[in-house]
Amino acid sequence: MKKILLDVDEVITFSGFVEAVNDFMHTNYVVDDFTDYYIDQICIPDDRREEFNKFLNNRNLYENPNILPDAIEVIEKLNKKYDIYICSACVSPMNIEGSGRIFADKYNFLIKYLPFLNPEHFIFTAVKNIFKADIQIDDRVNNFENDVEMKILFPSYHNKDVIVDDDVIRAGYDYHYGWKEIEKLLLND
Repeated sequence: MKKILLDVDEVITFSGFVEAVNDFMHTNYVVDDFTDYYIDQICIPDDRREEFNKFLNNRNLYENPNILPDAIEVIEKLNKKYDIYICSACVSPMNIEGSGRIFADKYNFLIKYLPFLNPEHFIFTAVKNIFKADIQIDDRVNNFENDVEMKILFPSYHNKDVIVDDDVIRAGYDYHYGWKEIEKLLLND
């Protein structure tokens, strides 16, 4: 069976990060307001970063996830044809000390919303270039610096204007339809 490395954040779900920023800063941002991956670098003033990190340490960003359209249904179909390995970053470069909680919260999110996946295939990491698979689905081009036959860039708010190499396939430009594009690419035999 072919192996898929599948990212979580901005591919399966938008965690509650924007909501956490809004609660902390008393703003009303939505994910589409941004074009940069690191929303906190844009919204949180440097002199409040430590305070924000402490705020995040007490918050489960996966408690009320915004699961992307068709994600669960398509992943369940893929799971019948492919060997899926979740390969997701859990270390926040802005909050190394508080990153441990992200591992548990993300794991519990996966168990709850994708119970058909094998938890023995969950890889929580900060670097993805050491893993080999047949297919990789990710929202960040820099995560494709590895030995993967088919690299699929999932559309997200932060990668609309990113130029991709010829060896990377775009699953469209709108995350609302990204999983339908993945379904066409990988399930229409």
